[in-house]
Amino acid sequence: MDSRNSHKQVDDSELLEMTQQDPVQAKILRQSLEHLASGLAGDTLKEMAQEVVSGRMALRDAANVSAYAEQAVEQSAPLAEKWASMSDSEREALAAEGERRLEDERRQFDDERRAESENRSGAKSRHDGRGWSLY
Repeated sequence: MDSRNSHKQVDDSELLEMTQQDPVQAKILRQSLEHLASGLAGDTLKEMAQEVVSGRMALRDAANVSAYAEQAVEQSAPLAEKWASMSDSEREALAAEGERRLEDERRQFDDERRAESENRSGAKSRHDGRGWSLY
C-alpha cells in the first residue's frame, strides 16, 4: 500500500449506505474487504480491496473497473456452482447458519455499544457539574 495514504480508511458512511444503514453488515463488509486486501482472493482483488479500504477509491467505483469486476465474477463462480448444486434443504440450512452468525455479530455489537455507553456514563466529565459546590 502507498505509505502516504496508509493512515486513511474507507469512510464508514459509504459502507453504511451500501448496507442500508446496518452497522453490523457494514462491519462485516469492512472485514470482508480487509480479508481481500490481505491477498485472500488473488492480486487483482487484493489491489481493489486495498484501494477501497484505504479510502482512495469508493467501492461503487471499484465495482465499475472491469478488471476488478471480472476477477470478482471469476472468484465467485465456484460458489455459484456449489449453490446451484445444493438441495433446497441444504440452501435453507446454509441460510439459517448465516442468520445465526449475523445475530451473533449483532449481539456482540450491541454488547460493545452498551459497554462503551456504560464507560462513558460512568466516567466523570470535567464539565458535568457533579462534585462541585459553591457552598
